[in-house]
Amino acid sequence: MTRFTKQAGIALVSAFAAMAALPAAARADAMADLVAAAKKEGALTVIALPHDWCGYGDVIAAFKAKYPGIAINELNPDAGSADELEAIKANKGNTGPQAPDVIDVGLAFGPAAREQGLIQPYKVASWDEIPASVKDADGYWYGDYYGVMAFGVNKDLVPAAPTSWTDLLKKDYAHAVALTGDPRASAQAILAVMSAGLAQGAKPGEEAGKKGLEYFAALNKAGNFVPVIAKSGTLAQGQTPIIIGWDYNLLAWRDGLKGNPPMDVVVPKAGALAGVYVQAISAYAPHPNAAKLWMEFLYSDAGQAAWLAGYCHPVRFGPMAKAGKFPKAVLDKLPPQEAYDGATFPTLAEQAANKAAVTAGWDGVVGASVK
Repeated sequence: MTRFTKQAGIALVSAFAAMAALPAAARADAMADLVAAAKKEGALTVIALPHDWCGYGDVIAAFKAKYPGIAINELNPDAGSADELEAIKANKGNTGPQAPDVIDVGLAFGPAAREQGLIQPYKVASWDEIPASVKDADGYWYGDYYGVMAFGVNKDLVPAAPTSWTDLLKKDYAHAVALTGDPRASAQAILAVMSAGLAQGAKPGEEAGKKGLEYFAALNKAGNFVPVIAKSGTLAQGQTPIIIGWDYNLLAWRDGLKGNPPMDVVVPKAGALAGVYVQAISAYAPHPNAAKLWMEFLYSDAGQAAWLAGYCHPVRFGPMAKAGKFPKAVLDKLPPQEAYDGATFPTLAEQAANKAAVTAGWDGVVGASVK
C-alpha cells in the first residue's frame, strides 16, 4: 500500500488545520487534495462501530458511496472505549488491518488518549460549530453526538414498564435488568452507573459514581441484575428483558425488532443523564489521510444528518436545526424534546471522577462480573 512521505503528511496537516478559515474556492482545492491522498492510501480501519449504533451502518455505506476506492475495514464492533485505546497501544508499529485509524469513545477517554500519546490533532472544516466544552482546544479530540440514558423494555415479558430507577428494584423485575457493557471498561455502562447515582440525589462526579455503585449493589442483591452484556438479541430472547443504555441504541433496536417482540423505550423520570462521545485519529494511523477524510464526512451536514437519522443528536444539532438543515421526517421520529430537557450534561472533570470511582469500585461494591 502506498504511503506519503513524512514531509507530505506534515504539509497536509498544516493545510487542513486552517481549512475552516479558507475562502470557499481554497477549501474546495484543499478538500480535493485530501480526497486524492486518501484514495492513494486506499483504506480506512474503524473500530467499535456496530451498524445499529447511531445509524453507523448507513454512515459507513454513505462514505463508501461518496468515496469509492477507499475500503473500510471494521474491527470488533462490540468493543468498549477502553478496548479502543488498547487496540491503538497494541498496534503501534502495525500498518496492517488490526491497527485502527480512528476511534469513537466516551468523553472521558479523549483526554486520557491524548495524555498517553495515542491520538493526533486534526480540526475539521466545521470546527467552529463544535461547542468548546466538548472539544480539545488543540484538536486532539472533539464531540460527535450525544443521547440520554434510558430503559429498553421487552413488552411481551414486561407489560408494565419501569419509569424510574426506583422501579427497577421491585421484585416484579427479578432477573430482568442488564447493562450494555462492562462497567469497568464501557463508557456507556460507566455513565449508566452515574445516572443511577444522580437519581439518588447525588452530585455528578465521584459522588454519583459511588451512589450508583451502591444502587447496583442493591439491584444485584435483590436478584434483579443480570450480569450479561445486553443487546437487542438478548432482549428479544428474554435473557435481558430490560436494558439500560443510550436512547439512540434502544430506539434503533426497537426499529430493528419490528414489533417482534414489541419494545418500549423509557427515559427515567429522575437521573436523566446526557452523554457525549468523541472522535479522534490514532497517532499511529496507517491511513492518516483517509482518517481525516472520514472526520470531514462525519462533521459535514450529510454526516451529522445521518447520525440524527440513527437517533443520535449530532454535536452541530443546534446551528443545523436553527438553519433548517434536518428533514422534518427525521425530527418527527425522535422522542419528545421534553425527554431531553433538564438532562444533566456532566463536565469532563465530573465524568473523569465518576469513571475513576466506578472502575475502581465495581468489583468490591457490586461484585458482579459482566460478560
